[in-house]
Parts: sequence; C-alpha cells; structure tokens
Amino acid sequence: MAASTISHGVKTLGVVGAGQMGLGIAYVAALRAQIPSVLLCDASPAALEKGVSFFETLLKKDVSKGKIQQADADAARSRLITVGNLEDFATKGGKGAEAADMVIEAATENLAIKQKIFGTLASTLPLETILATNTSSISVSKIAASAVGAGVKAGSEEAWKSPARALGIHFFNPVPVMPLVELIPAIQTSPEVVARSRAFAQACGKEVTTSKDVPGFVSNRLLMPFINEAVMALEKGIASKEDIDKTLRLGMNHPMGPLTLADFIGLDTCLSIMETLYRETADSKYRPAVLLGRMVDAGWFGKKSGKVKPRRQAILTSKIAFVKCPFNRAKPDDDNLSQPKATERQKRKQAVSIFFATLTPTA
Repeated sequence: MAASTISHGVKTLGVVGAGQMGLGIAYVAALRAQIPSVLLCDASPAALEKGVSFFETLLKKDVSKGKIQQADADAARSRLITVGNLEDFATKGGKGAEAADMVIEAATENLAIKQKIFGTLASTLPLETILATNTSSISVSKIAASAVGAGVKAGSEEAWKSPARALGIHFFNPVPVMPLVELIPAIQTSPEVVARSRAFAQACGKEVTTSKDVPGFVSNRLLMPFINEAVMALEKGIASKEDIDKTLRLGMNHPMGPLTLADFIGLDTCLSIMETLYRETADSKYRPAVLLGRMVDAGWFGKKSGKVKPRRQAILTSKIAFVKCPFNRAKPDDDNLSQPKATERQKRKQAVSIFFATLTPTA
C-alpha cells in the first residue's frame, strides 16, 4: 500500500456508536493509526461498558497471538476515552480544550437519526472538523446537507461551507480484519476533506477505494443483490442452503457462501440496504426477497440473534455460535479445506470467524 503524502491531521477522533462497527473503528484508530485521543460516544452507558470490555478483549487476543506487544496494547487502551454526549467531542470529553478533528458516525442505518447526529455535531464543532458517516447505503449528500449548525442562516457562507466537510467513510465488518475502506464524497464534499480522509484510512492500515454517492455505493450495490438472489433461490426451493453456499464456495472460490455471509452481516442490515436500493432506484431487480423480510420480522437476524448452543457449536467448521436462523450450516463441510498451507483468503476467513466468536455471548 502506497503511503499517503497528505497528512490527515487527526489528533482527536470522535466515534459515534459503541456497536461492532464503532468499536472496530475506534480499535484500528487507537492501535494502528495511533490517534492520541479516540473518543467513543454512546447514549447507553451499558453499551459503552460492553464496548470497552470488547476493546480490551481484542487487545488481549492480539497480544496472545503475538501480533502486538503488551506495551502496544497498553498504549492503545490509554488512547480510548468514553463520553456520553455528542457535545463532549468539542471539549475532548472534559479532559482538555481541544475539539475533535474528525468524527465518524457509526449509528444505526436510519437517515433521520444520522441527520440529527450531524446537525448536533455541526452546531458544536468548528468548521475544520471532518464529519464522516459509516453508512452502507444511505445517500451521503442527504446526510451532509444536515451538517449545518442550529441558527445558521440559510444561504450564508457558513451554510455552504459546513456540508463541505462531510463525506462517507465506509469500513467493512469486522473492521480490525477487513482491509478495505470505501470513501464516498457527497456532492458538497471538498477535495481537501477527501484527501485527509484517505490519509486517515491508510493510517489505519486500510486500502482505499472511492465511489460516487449512489445507492449502495460500489460494495453493496454489487453484494446485496447477490445475497438477495441467494435468499430467493432458497425461498423458491431451487437448492438447499448448504448447496447454495457450497456452490459459491467451491465453484466460484468465494471464501464463504452468500447465506453464511448474510448471517455475519445481519439479515436486518441486508434487508435495510435492499430496501434503500429498491426505494432509491425504483428498479425491480433490487426488490427484497420475501423470505428475507419474514425472517427479520421473526427476529432472526443471523449471528447476532442468540446465545451459544454448545451441542451445535462443536460441529460448525467456523466454530461460531449457532443461532436460530436457517442460513447456518447444520454440519461441517471440509471440502477444499485440506490444503497443507492456508491461502490468504482462508486465513482471512478464519480471522473473521474468530473475531465474531469473541462477540458471542455465552449460554
């Protein structure tokens, strides 16, 4: 990966949301980019407590595997600061006067929620602060339009300048493992903000691609219809869930099948993205599969839905906790896994599996 010649200038980073994505972003920022202060914000004290615990678990795992030294882990932990309000980003969580240089929003995929967050951030942070959203499908230009502080007069210079600091910076789950970041400039975004954001992502150890602000961007515009079609194939009885996944893994050399991948991502997330694609494009090829909607209605979101069932866990090749979702394989499938030396893709698949296993609550 070529080093960036542009300095990202981020000494204080704010992250909104202590879920899987927010924690992952905070982790790579504190450990790999070595951002001096990483402020993690969530309205739920319980979510923050759980997030910090998971952050520390990831550090311990990396130390135990020899990936980092204990001193590196201690330094990364010291950089993480938890805050309960968005306004704390303006004062470094009460531990200094320096405002955040960049804030990455990783809240739920809901336009109204993201717009409210961006409005609050724009009201409390200086114009120099980059405001980024980790949305996976929502229009970045719509979100950027809300990045105007309260009381700012419409048509004023500030009303034009403020949205120029906003863009999409789409990390992939699990963030510590997946090597890509997708940048999505809004039509309002300034070139300087794009360049600094690229440098920041590279400092986090990521490869960077750029997409126009279109529904789903590049990644989910291609991936989600693929997953949706696999669900439709299952729904219509074209093949079993095992054979659908096996066909793509062994026939197309995919690291995991589309139904297993949907479990990792979350069926609710897949449905939300498909609904956005369908709504924004009015193209029938993006119509969500009926089965996908029914499973979400039933509360079957995939891996994140339930607790470990030990009798099932031992027979899964990935050793990930079984959850009540028909997409999970009921038996191990060791085809193509007998190579004496694992490929990089297989290693990454294993790393993803191990990462998600750390998220699984015990029975």
